[in-house]
Amino acid sequence: MDTSRLKKFAQYARRYLREQMTTKLEVVLAENSAARRENPKAISKLAEKIEVLGKEQLIEQVAYIWFNRFCALRFMDSNRYHSIRVVSAAEGQFQPEILAEAKTGHIDEEMLNKQVRKQIFDLLSGTAPSYDAQGEAYRLLIVGVCNYYHQLMPYLFERIDDYTELLMPDDLLSGNSILAYTREAMTPENCESVEVIGWLYQFYISEKKDEVFEELKNNKKITPQNIPAATQLFTPHWIVRYLVENSLGRLWMLNRPQSRLVESMSYYVDSGKWEVGDGYLKINSPENIKICDPACGSGHILVYAFDLLYAIYEEEGYKYLGKINYTYLTPLLPLASCLLPIFTRKLILHDYLQQMRFLARF
Repeated sequence: MDTSRLKKFAQYARRYLREQMTTKLEVVLAENSAARRENPKAISKLAEKIEVLGKEQLIEQVAYIWFNRFCALRFMDSNRYHSIRVVSAAEGQFQPEILAEAKTGHIDEEMLNKQVRKQIFDLLSGTAPSYDAQGEAYRLLIVGVCNYYHQLMPYLFERIDDYTELLMPDDLLSGNSILAYTREAMTPENCESVEVIGWLYQFYISEKKDEVFEELKNNKKITPQNIPAATQLFTPHWIVRYLVENSLGRLWMLNRPQSRLVESMSYYVDSGKWEVGDGYLKINSPENIKICDPACGSGHILVYAFDLLYAIYEEEGYKYLGKINYTYLTPLLPLASCLLPIFTRKLILHDYLQQMRFLARF
């Protein structure tokens, strides 16, 4: 994984999106703005948020929301978790596949309702006047897709009918757009592992972290809003494997000494002839196992714990019933339908930071 490219992109994205949010905020809050006339409810909600958070914190929050959505969509594109690429082009094309398809008259009826589809077709056909028809049409497509995924992953894709849509970046199609840089950084190779999401978050907040620690040197206390930047670190995969294999893996090997899973646990420390005795948790079935990560962060440990639990269930004879696209649980693994209700109960995550819970559930 090219982490240097990811770091450069994530840091740039935060600065760019914050600048975009700042400019957009001034525009939509202007006394005679189009947003005040066309979307007064969203403006009202925006004003409420500013009252609670303040402008600076609101800008930080919405910038991250859009960064998170764009990265999630690119990851899903790259791994073909949906039927049509949303922020990526098809082979040999230059525009996002979903826009190219819309220009030929094809829009997924399940993703976008009839009214929105008509708006898009009117823009693309020239029936509806616009200074940037393709840009407006694509924004409607992005909003529609995010709202569609809201039904499946509400923790990641909040419904976009509020102030976040008002602050959506304008340029999404040019070679200098945030989506162009997202695609450039999140290459297919970088998207092979879900680790990319955790690394992006760490790099996204890295400059903020430097600012916080610089303030600490000047005896300025860390505020609640700055706790994430000061405390969040992404755990590399080898450390995750070491921790999980020597906790969950060890528990399984103590209860099933003949298990062949040890052959796939590269970081497992074999106790060998150590005296274990009876001082370990006895389990009769993998269904007795629950895993709790009380500070889950981006969920990296839970993801690998899922892998290992899956292998444990398979070894115990639970039947694999075929691949099912349960993207609302995890886009990483094909799930056997017989295991779904088990795993949704066995992986318990908690983190006091909302954005980290979003990442972990994704």
